[in-house]
Amino acid sequence: MTILADLLSTVFDRRHRSLPDSDTANRPIEDLALDLVGEAGELSGLQLAGQILSGFAARDDEGKLAFLTHIATRLNLDPESVRSTLDAYEAQPSKATYRAFMTAAEPRRQELIRRLNSYPGATGALVRMRSDLLRLGRGTPELEALDLDFRHLLSSWFNRGFLVLRPISWESPAHILEKIIAYEAVHAIDNWDNLRRRLEPRDRRCFAFFHPAMPDEPLIFVEVALTRGLPGSIQNLLSETNETVPEDQADTAVFYSISNCQTGLAGISFGNSLIKQVASDLSAELPGLQTFVTLSPIPGLVRWAIGENIPLPQDSPEEMQALTAHYLLHARRPDGLPVDPVARFHLGNGAILHAVHADGDTSPKGRAQSGGAMVNYLYDLDRVAQNHDAFVTERNIAASDPVRKLALSAKLPTE
Repeated sequence: MTILADLLSTVFDRRHRSLPDSDTANRPIEDLALDLVGEAGELSGLQLAGQILSGFAARDDEGKLAFLTHIATRLNLDPESVRSTLDAYEAQPSKATYRAFMTAAEPRRQELIRRLNSYPGATGALVRMRSDLLRLGRGTPELEALDLDFRHLLSSWFNRGFLVLRPISWESPAHILEKIIAYEAVHAIDNWDNLRRRLEPRDRRCFAFFHPAMPDEPLIFVEVALTRGLPGSIQNLLSETNETVPEDQADTAVFYSISNCQTGLAGISFGNSLIKQVASDLSAELPGLQTFVTLSPIPGLVRWAIGENIPLPQDSPEEMQALTAHYLLHARRPDGLPVDPVARFHLGNGAILHAVHADGDTSPKGRAQSGGAMVNYLYDLDRVAQNHDAFVTERNIAASDPVRKLALSAKLPTE
């Protein structure tokens, strides 16, 4: 994949270098963006796209904000055109009137983004541009509207059909391993020895999604431990003294860390496909695996307890488990979804709330976010579709009987 990407990049770069010099080099990229939307020539369009992308990357935050605001306002919808073409289509539905409406209903900035993406290496640059947009445009209506255009196009370009699942091992290229260390968002990888303990033993796995346009940039990755039985502590799972479990003796695959790598792809979900694909592949490789679970943090638990004026149990693991089960089953947002973001993710994927553990993560981060508690979400591949549908349509949470019984015993303040 890398060789192909390099070959295509070389072809485009050579064609780009063969372009004659133009008078665009010293013009503001705001003007070049307007030219690009109206540009018909492929070669000159590539030149404009390259100058816009490099010019944007070189700007400070103030300059980037000015460009984003410019394209959000100057290349926005024309409401009158949308209304008139819709009226024409409603009066006389036809291919021509529908095409006119579709053209009017799409802001020109979407076409700008598409034309920018024709430049070699542009996909990664546009992901980084959206990262800047999310950072600089929060709370600004016209920029939040522009983000919807970015998200719409990136969702198409990064759909599952274009993604490539690749295993990450200790033998992977160093520049990929460096990014795994940098992007790990759940349980920090402190050094190369720590990374080696997560990748080299035969009972450890790591898988990442890549996109052909960004072959050296993982989009999301999951770390997996092969175990005998259900784990309840991340410290034990990652301990240096653990004995390697022979592959043919492992009965459980534990997804203990899932990290999104590209902030510019926020809101574009890969985790659902990643977990299900990895579970399916591991099941085919190791028929002895019977159980696929996570060992997940509960990042909203402490914040919720403080907001509800509920003290966390200090010396009673059973009471902590009960409070955790109550939180995961019953703490809901106004839309009926769970308060906890990790719970929303896994339950939305069709997983089952399987078991909760006190003192599962005794790190400072684990104590601060979840009072040390952790949770196993079970992925029963025969039930994920059914569970997903019930969760999305009826807000029903699939949970084991032990978890439901724990939740009933939670000690809560009286009204």
